[in-house]
Amino acid sequence: MTQDSDSDRALLEGIEAFLERDVKPHVLRLEQADEYPHEIVEKMKEMGLFGSIIPEEYGGLGLSAATYAKIVEIVSRYWMSLSGIFNSHLIMSAAVLRFGTEDQKRRYLPRFATGELRGGLALTEPNCGTDLQAIRTRAVRDGDRYIVNGTKLWITNGIEGACYALLVKTDPDADPRHLGTSLLLAEKDDPGFTVGRKLKKLGYNGIDTAELIFEDYAIPADRLIGGEEGFGLRHALGGLELGRINVAARGVGVARAAMEDSVAYAQIRETFGTPIANHQSIQIKLAEMATRLEASRLLVAQAAAAYDKGERCDMEAGMAKLFATETALFNATEAMRLHGAYGYSKDLDIERYYRDAPLLCIGEGTNELQRIIISRQLVGRYPV
Repeated sequence: MTQDSDSDRALLEGIEAFLERDVKPHVLRLEQADEYPHEIVEKMKEMGLFGSIIPEEYGGLGLSAATYAKIVEIVSRYWMSLSGIFNSHLIMSAAVLRFGTEDQKRRYLPRFATGELRGGLALTEPNCGTDLQAIRTRAVRDGDRYIVNGTKLWITNGIEGACYALLVKTDPDADPRHLGTSLLLAEKDDPGFTVGRKLKKLGYNGIDTAELIFEDYAIPADRLIGGEEGFGLRHALGGLELGRINVAARGVGVARAAMEDSVAYAQIRETFGTPIANHQSIQIKLAEMATRLEASRLLVAQAAAAYDKGERCDMEAGMAKLFATETALFNATEAMRLHGAYGYSKDLDIERYYRDAPLLCIGEGTNELQRIIISRQLVGRYPV
């Protein structure tokens, strides 16, 4: 695991102090009301979190993926929803940074870095999630613009955001299908772009998830990321490598919170005249939670290191995402069982971890899909 520089350590300590002071006292109220944390987001903008991985030349912090993953872990330990607000935004930013034209980088990245222009990815559709080649949102070239028609669903930052990396079909007859996809930068102010319903969820509250509707929506052709059609799926999946590292780091944060709360509770809760931490059955639970947590953290560090080297890391990111998110679900479940009735109460954070953790196993590609990606990469890397 790479060592943090003095500046990185200072940043991480500053973020933790901000979370302890300005976030922790308000999480229960905001989460249970499913209320967007406007004041907290403004402070995150001031801290530069929306420009975490954007290079300094474009106004960002220029952090490594390794440091960024540690930020996500810390934030998710306090409230996982906050990490989603800047993660989806940074996946969009990463797509522009890695694949955009120089004009697109200079036009958008400085505004992304300050949080002036926030948004995310618009990939998923009502009948299409894992199989992104099956999207139906259509973009037809009309002179110096594209006319877009279609609907996107489950879009993070869909209400509060203003710009999205929008995956569209520019050639529905392409073979293979992925060559018919393109990625456009869709700004909300233009006519034909409508926000539909806000989607209600089991957990992951406080962050807006919405339906986006495009009806004869005109996008200037110079917003085609990379300037060439046919690379949309490649560009989206490139951004999702960072997204999976983020989701894995969220898993570490939730798993850590569940374990730490359980260790503390086990030392003060007594049964049969002794703290439950002295019972072997509880000790076994805590040991399992801690070991899985540390293994998850190391897998995330490995994936982030590969990303920072510019290497293809879909296998490493997939492993980290698979194991860390399953650990979050395991630790959250064990924490609820260990806390008993108190774990089921909305007065404590335990039930929130229990509601938030399942999303991590689904988002950024289901864990079933991660297993397939890992297996295919293994075969490709170790041919007979």
